[in-house]
Amino acid sequence: MSQTTPTNDPAETHTQPDAGPSNIVSARDDAPVDQHVSNPGGGLTIGLIFLVVVLCGVGYGIWVRHSSEHELIEQTRNDAAQIVSVIRPTAGSDVQELKLPGNVQAYTETPIYSRTNGYLKNWYYDIGQHVKQGALLAVIETPEVDQQLLQSRSELNRMEANAKLAETTSDRWQSLLAKHAVSQQEADQTRSNYIAAQAAVDASRANVRRLEQLQSYERILAPFDGVITARNTDIGDLINAGSNGGGSGAAPRELFHLAAAGKMRVFAAVPEVYADLIRNGGTVTITHQSDPTRPLIGTIVRNANAIDNVTRTLNVESNVDNKDGRLLPGAYVFVHFKLPVAAGHFMVPSNTLIFRSEGPRLAIVRDNKVHLQPIMIGHDYGDRLEILSGISENDQIVVDPPDSLSEGAEVRPEEQKKRSQNE
Repeated sequence: MSQTTPTNDPAETHTQPDAGPSNIVSARDDAPVDQHVSNPGGGLTIGLIFLVVVLCGVGYGIWVRHSSEHELIEQTRNDAAQIVSVIRPTAGSDVQELKLPGNVQAYTETPIYSRTNGYLKNWYYDIGQHVKQGALLAVIETPEVDQQLLQSRSELNRMEANAKLAETTSDRWQSLLAKHAVSQQEADQTRSNYIAAQAAVDASRANVRRLEQLQSYERILAPFDGVITARNTDIGDLINAGSNGGGSGAAPRELFHLAAAGKMRVFAAVPEVYADLIRNGGTVTITHQSDPTRPLIGTIVRNANAIDNVTRTLNVESNVDNKDGRLLPGAYVFVHFKLPVAAGHFMVPSNTLIFRSEGPRLAIVRDNKVHLQPIMIGHDYGDRLEILSGISENDQIVVDPPDSLSEGAEVRPEEQKKRSQNE
C-alpha cells in the first residue's frame, strides 16, 4: 500500500478525495460538542416545567390568601354576632299542681261568754284540755240574781193567792147572779178581777223562770266536745254579762274558747284565673312546714262561688280528718290543688318573655337569626309560663333576652340544659 506524503498546501488538504469514513468520524469525535445548539427540545421542556411550577405557586398563594380572607370575614362575623343562651320548651302535663297557702280552722269553734253578772267562783279546765259536751267549765257567784229570784218567787206566791181569792169571789157572785141577788154588772166585775189576777200570776211566773234561767248561767257548760284553746278569766274576776267590765260599749271578753279539732277546715284563696278549674268533691294534698314528709289528704267541700272584689280570689274550703291531732287550729299550711289543663301546650321559663307594644313575644333562634314570635299565654306559675300557641318543641328560645334584641339579628346560640318539670 503506497503512502501519501503530507503536504502543507491547504488546498490539497481540503480537496482530498480519498479521505475515508474512518477519518471523518475521528474528526467529529475530537471536536467539542455544544449541547444547547445540538438539543433545542430539552430546553423548552424545562422552561415549561418551571413556568408551570411558578403558576402553581402563584395560584396556591392566591387560594391561601382568599381562604384566609374568607375565614377572617367569618370570624369577624361570628365575633360580631351576639352570644345568647337558648332553651327548648318542655311539654306540659295533663294535670298541673297549684300550691297555695292555707289557713286551718277547727270544724266547730266558739267563744264562751257569761250571760249573768257576778264574780268567778271557780274554773275547772285550762288550755289544752279536752272536754265533753255538758262539762262544767266554771261557776259564777251571782248574789243579786239569787236575791231577785227569791223576791220574784215571793211575788209569785202573793199573786197566786190574790188570783185564788178573785176566783172564789167570782164563783160566789156567779151563784148570786143565778138567784138574782146581784146585778149582772157586779158579777162581770168580779169575773174580770179574777182574769186580771190570773194574768198577774202568769207574768210573775215568767219573771221567776227568767231569773231561774239567769241563775242557771252561773254554771258555764261546754256546748260540744272539744279542746279548750283559751282561758281569759280567773277566780275573783268581776263578770258582767257579755262585757269585760269596762263600761257600756266595751268589747266583749270571752271567758273560754272551745274548738272541736277532730275535723279541720282548710281555707285557701284561689286566684281568679284558676277559679273555673275548682270542683267540689275533688281531693287536695295538704303539707305542713313542721312535717312536710307526711302530707294529709283533704276534700274540697265548698267554695264561695264568688270572686272577692279586693283580692280577686275564690275562697275554697277543704275538710281534713284530724283524729290524730296533727293539725292545730290556726296553723299555716300549703294546699296543693291538682288542676286539669288543656293538651298541646308548652312550658317555658318566665325569663324568656318579651313585652312589646304588639303583645308578648318570645325570641326564637332560626339559622342563627332572631325571630320575635307572637304567643298566647295560658297560666302564669311565677317561674314558668304556660304557652298555648306560637311555638313548637324544637324551637330554640332565648333566655333573658336584652331589650335591644330585634327581628333578624344575628346571634350565636348556646343551648342550656332543660330544667325538670317540677323545678
